[in-house]
Amino acid sequence: MIDIDRRTATLFTILAPFAATSAVAQTDHPHKIPDFGHGTARDMSKVPWMGSEEIAMLVYPGMTVMDLIGPHCMFGSLMGVKIHIVAKSLDPVTSDAGLTIVPDATFETCPQDLTVLFAPGGTDGTIAASNDADTLAFVADRGARAKYVTSVCSGSLILGAAGLLKGYKATSHWSCREALAGFGAIPTDARVVRDRNRITGAGVTSGLDFGLSMIAELRDQIYAECSQLMSEYDPHPPFNAGSIHTAPDDVKQAMIELAADFTRKAGSLAAAYKG
Repeated sequence: MIDIDRRTATLFTILAPFAATSAVAQTDHPHKIPDFGHGTARDMSKVPWMGSEEIAMLVYPGMTVMDLIGPHCMFGSLMGVKIHIVAKSLDPVTSDAGLTIVPDATFETCPQDLTVLFAPGGTDGTIAASNDADTLAFVADRGARAKYVTSVCSGSLILGAAGLLKGYKATSHWSCREALAGFGAIPTDARVVRDRNRITGAGVTSGLDFGLSMIAELRDQIYAECSQLMSEYDPHPPFNAGSIHTAPDDVKQAMIELAADFTRKAGSLAAAYKG
């Protein structure tokens, strides 16, 4: 039986018995997923259930908490992972919607060498973080050595301001995606964008797609599919307004106007970049 740290997220706990059974199968006999019309049966004994990834997830005042929680839920299903919720201090951090997150590491205590560095987005809080010297120094330092440098939503502005997106394709929330060009990035309109070891997600809910993509990258597709099923991630939104390309014109115009101030601030941030 695999000794599993029960302090990790819910999906980790749900998947644990499955992984333990698979570990036994590796020493006894191969256990294959039945073929239900999706192609050749797959050998479960080869799934890398256990790992030892070190993931640092930045938090800061005014972030959008869904940008953090969606990826955290998916990262938390990685058995053996260690997730560090990192802030300038251990003081509670309040999101833009008033939800409070308690960090467990600071810029000083966060491990030096990370598997994944992750930055969530927001609006005014993100602009402030992107102008904060300590935050940028931390992101630049850990990002220089991390195996993967990642973000969701406007968190890519922080990566850009830290000098980590020069010459890389990247995405962000539609309201600030084009500002990435000011940091030397190549703005790319897609839900999840990978360019070498830079992996960025678009706005807010894309964090779930980003998270599943990261699970497949860190382990494999079968593991990611198991996490997807256990989280029952099978979206069927009641409206077709979730993209700037599909939203009705009146909705799109209203939201563009609402986001105009943030779009301007993001553009100013990029214009002031001296990297």
